[in-house]
Amino acid sequence: MLKRRIEDRIRQHLTSDSRTIMIVDGARQVGKSFIIRNLGKELFPNFVEINMYDDKTGDKFFEGTGSVQDFYFRLSTFAGPKLKKKNNTLVFIDEIQAYPELLTMLKFLKDDDRYTYIVSGSQLGIALNETLSKPGGRIEIVRMFPLDFEEFLWANGVGAEAIGQLQEAFEAHRSLDEPMHRVFLDLFRKYLLVGGLPDAVNRFVASNNIVEVRRVHDAIQQLYREDAAQYDAENKLKIRRIYDLIPSNLENKKKRVQFNEIEGKRGKTFATYADEFEYLIQAGVAIEVKSISNPRFPLVESTMKNLMKLYLNDVGLLTNILYRYNIRAVLDDERSINLGSVYESVVASELLAHGYHLYYYDNKGKGEVDFLIDDYDRLTAVPVEVKSGKDYARHKALDKFIANPDYHVKRAVVLSNEREFRTEGIKEYVPVYFVMFFRPSTPMML
Repeated sequence: MLKRRIEDRIRQHLTSDSRTIMIVDGARQVGKSFIIRNLGKELFPNFVEINMYDDKTGDKFFEGTGSVQDFYFRLSTFAGPKLKKKNNTLVFIDEIQAYPELLTMLKFLKDDDRYTYIVSGSQLGIALNETLSKPGGRIEIVRMFPLDFEEFLWANGVGAEAIGQLQEAFEAHRSLDEPMHRVFLDLFRKYLLVGGLPDAVNRFVASNNIVEVRRVHDAIQQLYREDAAQYDAENKLKIRRIYDLIPSNLENKKKRVQFNEIEGKRGKTFATYADEFEYLIQAGVAIEVKSISNPRFPLVESTMKNLMKLYLNDVGLLTNILYRYNIRAVLDDERSINLGSVYESVVASELLAHGYHLYYYDNKGKGEVDFLIDDYDRLTAVPVEVKSGKDYARHKALDKFIANPDYHVKRAVVLSNEREFRTEGIKEYVPVYFVMFFRPSTPMML
């Protein structure tokens, strides 16, 4: 069983006398159901699981549930002997977004407090918008993502002591020696190929076979496309088109979404496809990086809605599309292959999973940066530049950005494959695998 960081949070919630029902939100196939199921069976003698997606596409047993008593009646019909008391009975409502009205009912189920509940879902933001009454303070939503790089290391047998020493090196700005650098850079490159979707990671650990891993990627990408087809007849083709365009957009110099290419029509803007973007982002299959008009802290104050970048939610899905079975393209660092979009994708997913809000800045006259993140300790915005090749020290756009006195930049980060940790003015050159330790609540020690 894969070790997941979110497990401790779910365990703590289920073993406490919480006043809320936890909803674990996230894309399909990131491991929500698996981890809840295992914890539920470990912690509760009576475990009841209801998959509302399967119900809606099958018998529709819970469709039209109108009250708490009605829900109890159907639940007891479904799982009567397993329903005991709150302290020994866990009811797991999986894929709750299939019946958005049940989100409203969670408040009343918690008020009644007959059993312990936990819920999972995808497209949760969309489902909440479809409810007439929000459950308010009775729910706690936590987001689950594919395995980040640290979790990938756990899956590949890297122990807590080794990761602890790696973190000590990061916090001390100490470079790894050459043999250790090669080990972790090799694992990082394998992560670029495999990604963090649990089925793909399990297949890789068991077989070390890229063909088998790619079969998992193919199946999951097809699932994401099929999910989009169920959204509605009018929008599904646009959603699939936007999703399919993500890799090619990332290969463009600007990397941002080209609205005119979605339907091949001029004059299109973000507003034209707002619902489709919301679906992909809320479903967790795409990562949004918002454009900033004024790169000053706090970044949320100058968010622009008419420009954006999108990344796939998992870097393994991207390398499957770009390189298929050719692992040498990633592992050998070939000069003829531009891995820029791949490295940016993995940094985006790491930062998002660790709690950052993602922004970027693109101004030809004033400088461009791949990512901007808030530094709450220094009350400033931190530019993060991602370099995949040997020219990691060449970054004219970043230099121009830093030199602008209006931006009050106090620190900047350049992530690359290079071994050495070094400082040049306010620029910090950091080995790319150390992104695993970036946290909004923890200073990056610049």
